[in-house]
Amino acid sequence: MEQPSQQPESSQPNPQPEPNQEPQQPQPSQEPQQTPQPETSPPPQQPESSPPPQQPEQPQTPQQPESPQQPQAQPESSPQPQQPIQPQPYLQPEQPKPSRRSHRNRLLAAAVVAIIACSLFAGVFGYYVGNMNSSSKLSSLQNQVTDLQNQIASLSSTSSNSSGITQAAPENVSLSALYNEVKNSVVVITDTQSSSFVEGSGFIDDLSGRMVVVTNNHVIASGTGISVTFANGDGYSATVLGADPYADLAVLSVNNAPASEFQPLQVVASSTLTVGDFVAAVGSPFGLAGSMTTGIVSALGRTIQETSAGNYPISDVIQFSAPINPGNSGGPLLNAAGQVVGINTAGIENSQNGGTAQGLGFAISSDTIIREINSLASNGSYTTYPYMGIGVQDNSYDIAAQESYKVTYGLLVEQVVSGGPAAKAGLKAGSTQVTIDGTQILVGGDIITAINGTRIVNEDELSTYLAENTLPNQTINLTIIRDGNTMNIPLVLGTRPAPS
Repeated sequence: MEQPSQQPESSQPNPQPEPNQEPQQPQPSQEPQQTPQPETSPPPQQPESSPPPQQPEQPQTPQQPESPQQPQAQPESSPQPQQPIQPQPYLQPEQPKPSRRSHRNRLLAAAVVAIIACSLFAGVFGYYVGNMNSSSKLSSLQNQVTDLQNQIASLSSTSSNSSGITQAAPENVSLSALYNEVKNSVVVITDTQSSSFVEGSGFIDDLSGRMVVVTNNHVIASGTGISVTFANGDGYSATVLGADPYADLAVLSVNNAPASEFQPLQVVASSTLTVGDFVAAVGSPFGLAGSMTTGIVSALGRTIQETSAGNYPISDVIQFSAPINPGNSGGPLLNAAGQVVGINTAGIENSQNGGTAQGLGFAISSDTIIREINSLASNGSYTTYPYMGIGVQDNSYDIAAQESYKVTYGLLVEQVVSGGPAAKAGLKAGSTQVTIDGTQILVGGDIITAINGTRIVNEDELSTYLAENTLPNQTINLTIIRDGNTMNIPLVLGTRPAPS
């Protein structure tokens, strides 16, 4: 080990002593990039003879270098002036002075420990947050599942038909409960017509304590050996009390059946229906007793033509989407409360395959039932149909364009019955036959556009208006267009002739 020189080198300035400290001898110059090595004291019990032993230095912690690229060694404190001391037999070895590399290693180790701690903390925190998020998502999913289950429970059930249409009951209606409520009130009707077996449906109605079965006229027309079978399988013979071919209605009395067999349904006004209302049809399609289908009201105020009604349309008919088939005829059309709003009567024949069109059914309105049933049960017939004595054709844009008519709606008067109400009122019939859109039409007559100020668009609206608002011998005011001019003509309604 070098001994400190007595004179400082000219290249190094003399360091200024700090206050209250003795002046110290300068350290010998160091290489710029050389790390100072710690001094080692002589081994114990071997005092040096020359030079005399010096007081062991206290290790001085090196200062942090300003720039890692060019570390500069900090000068150590100058040693105390040498004084002769006695060697100590048990001198402790001097502690080594830590190097900058050791310091950097410790800093690096501390940084690694900090990084590991932060990583552990982040992992624990992430797990906690993730667990919280997972719990929140799980709770949200459970709530969604609960909501779906509640919606499914409120809908109760759905009915799917062969055409792929699915109709659901309103939220507060259970289809199974509805069916159980009405099933014992629907019966199967069988009879023999012209040596052929005919099967249809009907329902029980209470006429002020008189139990009857309501069905379609075409189910029992000219039939013999009519019988009624209840839902429990008990069957009895039946008698026709009255029938109306113009409305396709019939009322039966069941012979010898005990009072316990009769569980009547309530018939309510169909005038409360609106398009889109839920309906259910119950009957015996193809002999499958107790079948129920569901749908909605598709249209109101339709007219249909039944062969038994002759040349007169059946008016005020309900169109609905529930599928019906042969055997459904005469069964009840029900609202969501299980009340009768119509009686199923017909489907539309599908010209492509000869079968009944699905999702397109018709029912006689309950307003018609209410209007006629007492007369049918008591008198055997209903005869108060208003009558105009005309034959009509719906007007259209094509007809109006070809014939230069002012309007594209209303009814073309093609025929006027001689001596009838229209003839007496002076209505003019068509005189020229033309073919428009493949249909032969008599043109040149009057065009009816309104009755009593109510706009009449087509034959459906004419028949429905007369059925719901007029009676025989009542005077109505017709708005017509004749030769391009608008006119008002009064007409006294007559009574429709009896069915032939």
